Formats: sequence, structure tokens, C-alpha cells
Amino acid sequence: LFTVTFNKSNSRLTREPWRGIQIGIRRHHSSLNPCASSRSVYQRGIDTYLINKYNKKHKLRNNSFLNIGKRRTMPPKFKFTREQIITAALDVTRKNGIAGLTARGLAAELGSSSKPIFGLFQNMEEVQNEVLSAAYMLYHSYIQKGMTDGKYPPYKASGIAYIQFAKEEKELFKLLFMRDRTGEKIEENREEMRPMLNLIMKNLGIDEDKAYFFHLELWLYVHGIATMIATNYLEWDIEFIDKALTDAYQGLKNHYAARSTNNERKNL
Repeated sequence: LFTVTFNKSNSRLTREPWRGIQIGIRRHHSSLNPCASSRSVYQRGIDTYLINKYNKKHKLRNNSFLNIGKRRTMPPKFKFTREQIITAALDVTRKNGIAGLTARGLAAELGSSSKPIFGLFQNMEEVQNEVLSAAYMLYHSYIQKGMTDGKYPPYKASGIAYIQFAKEEKELFKLLFMRDRTGEKIEENREEMRPMLNLIMKNLGIDEDKAYFFHLELWLYVHGIATMIATNYLEWDIEFIDKALTDAYQGLKNHYAARSTNNERKNL
């Protein structure tokens, strides 16, 4: 009943065959009813019939042939930015730990599918690395704030800030300082410790090597307290922690002073 005409000599029809269907529809309708308007109810009925017939033959969805030949001129727009996804991933880690940071869990936190995540990140490992970096930034902000607000002496303030981070950000503390380091390359970096070492050398009057070991010994004590708090083994308040750190610092200071005195006596 209907004749669909393709003009193969027309290069545009060759590139976009669906246009030939439209032209054929119009030609056939004009021959049946020349007085009808270009978009009459009658023509729309013919259009729908031929579109459905074409789609059924080629197993396409409704009207999908109309997109043939059209080029996308704009890149796809993502529903979230990288920063928003990292923030959501950090929140998931806070609640469920790094083991709970999965594509499904992150998508649920965002209230969407996982498609936006993998549109901006290659895989979940990349997301986890970004969370690790964000957690380090948050930790360093705790240390910086503690050492500059003047509430405690700077060196003690760094220890209290470390423990405070473990108390308030338990899962992030575990991620940074209690994760399995098997396979990781761990190098000594004294430059990161430089501000601490300078404080110890100034307060105790000792050289850099002694200051380095003093810091390591006291840090073991501070880390032990922080670990027990992060795992809910202890529930110490800051006042008690303040007193405990003072006792540990004074005891280690006296030990180094006595060692220095004994070395001086040996050299006499």
C-alpha cells in the first residue's frame, strides 16, 4: 500500500537513510490527499505506522531510527563532580571503614547508580586512593590547628591532636595508622618530623639524633593511647590524656638528662 523512496544519488540520504523514509512518507501522503496540510492527523497516522514497521523489522526501540546519522556535539554531563564523590566516599569510610567503601555503598550514599562514579574514576581503587589523600589532609589539619591554637605547648599539642583525631575520626585513623602495610614501601623522612625535632632540640638541648629517638619513644606511647581509643578499648577524656602525656614526657626527659650526665662523667 505504501511506497518508501530512497534516492541513492543524494549523499545526505546515503549518510542518513532515515530521511528517505520521511521523504517517502510525504510523497505517498501527497499522492493520496494533495489538499491535506503538511502535518495533518492523517499524515501523522501514516508516520506512526511506518516508524513502528521499520522499528519492528530492524529490532529497534520506538523512534530510535530518528537518531541515526545525528552526531553528539556536546560531551556527556556528569551528575556529580569528583570532589562531591570523594566527599561522599569519605563519609562512607567514616561509617563503615575502608572495607565498606564499595561501588554499591558509594552509589547509595550519593542516591544514584554507580554510573556517575565510573564516569569520573577508572575503578574503586582510584576512589580509595583519593579517600586516603583526603584523610591525610584532614589529619594534618588537626595537627596544625592543635599546634597553633595556643591551648597546649606546641609539642604536647601535636600528641593531643593525634589522639583527638583517633577519638573523633576512628575509621579514618585506622585507615591511616592501623592498616596492613604489607607491600607498601616505607621510608624514613626526617624532613616531615623537622618541626617536632626542632622543638625537642630547643627544649632539651640535645642534638638531632637524640631528638629523633626521643620523639620515636614518646610517639610509641602516644600511638598506644590513640590506638586503644580508636578501638574503643579506652574512654579517656582529654584532661586525663593531658596528665598522662605530661608524665611520659617528663619521665623520658629525665631519662635523657641522666644519660647525658653519665656520658659526661665517663668522658672526664
